[in-house]
Amino acid sequence: MSIVQDIRTAFSRRDNALMQLIMLNVLVFAAVVLLEAVTYLSQTFEVRALVMRQLELSANLSVLLRHPWTVLTYAFVHKGFFHILFNMLNLYWFGQLLREYLGDRRLVSIYILGALAGAAVFLLAYNLIPVLQPAAAAGQAVLGASGAVTAIIVAAATLLPDYTFMLILIGPVKIKWIALALVLISLAGINGGNTGGEIVHLGGALLGFLFIKQLQAGRDLGRPVQAVGNWFSRLTSRQPAMRVSTTRRPEPVTATSAGGSKKSAAANQPLQDEIDLILDKISRSGYESLSKDEKQKLFRASQQ
Repeated sequence: MSIVQDIRTAFSRRDNALMQLIMLNVLVFAAVVLLEAVTYLSQTFEVRALVMRQLELSANLSVLLRHPWTVLTYAFVHKGFFHILFNMLNLYWFGQLLREYLGDRRLVSIYILGALAGAAVFLLAYNLIPVLQPAAAAGQAVLGASGAVTAIIVAAATLLPDYTFMLILIGPVKIKWIALALVLISLAGINGGNTGGEIVHLGGALLGFLFIKQLQAGRDLGRPVQAVGNWFSRLTSRQPAMRVSTTRRPEPVTATSAGGSKKSAAANQPLQDEIDLILDKISRSGYESLSKDEKQKLFRASQQ
């Protein structure tokens, strides 16, 4: 099977959101690397600049008005191997947790909303804070998935604060301390050489925290993202042509059996209130405190 077919297969699966996010970032990175190599060899640097302006997020509002899509595209573009490496490692480690407990759709929602929140905080800061306004006028730009990934890290730490990672040379560390350290590092780096990137991180961190708190209160901030995703899915999916058969009639289904099957299906689906209680219990006592029945309900909810 060819590489192209492997990629198409990976993106066609509905239960593969984490790997799809990682693959999308890697594919864009590969395209940027190829672009840089070609424009260097051909000495057409203006072409590279033109393409990057279509992808990176500029703090200059007049530039943003001409490229409004960059409030999202910037979160899939990286420059430098280590830039994408650390972002994708963090996305994989913490994304696995969120995917296990919240499902694929909410994982994607947190990534998208984290990117948008990071962009919003970045634009507000550079256009409202006097010390940053000259850089905004000069077209200060930002790119990278760090804001979206920070949203996922903080969301995981808010949902499962006592979940423990084994860190090399350090040992077991609860992820709430990892998230806190990342936020403090971003705050400390604002007066450094990556002011815009650190501000984006803080915007993503705020979104990750609010998303989980609102979810625990019964409000899913990711529903608009999921609705847009469903709309695109219906738009791009091909409906099979209707076929009329006169050779065989379907067997009738009695009202009793149909109603019974509906009740059976409904009984297998955990209620949202039950899931909220289970998430609250995880936040208080950790995943291991759940009973077998509660773990099964959480798993079934993640597959919806």
